[in-house]
Amino acid sequence: MMKKLFPNLLQQQSRDQGISLLLDISADLHYFDGHFPDAPVLAGVAQLDWAVQFSQQFLLGNRQVVSVEVLKFQQMVQPGCQLRLELDVQKADTSTFSYRCDERTVASGRLKWGPAVE
Repeated sequence: MMKKLFPNLLQQQSRDQGISLLLDISADLHYFDGHFPDAPVLAGVAQLDWAVQFSQQFLLGNRQVVSVEVLKFQQMVQPGCQLRLELDVQKADTSTFSYRCDERTVASGRLKWGPAVE
């Protein structure tokens, strides 16, 4: 059986310069396989990938990331958490993301975007 690559989207809410998404982090996500068997932790690369993918889906279309800045992973994310992902467009070529679980910031960063790819 193929494991999921994306969390279930429980809620989405538009904001002034972006969107807020509530994500269900279930144990059947691919990213928990082998990371770590006795104490599963969501890989940081998955969090970064989701920030990019959801930014493209909801805010920026088919633009590509050219750099990642001030990337911080502050807390571990384990199965069962409901993550709030806040995505905001700061300038035409810059957006920010922040993940929160139980009111704690778990990860954040800034993405620089290039032009749209056809």
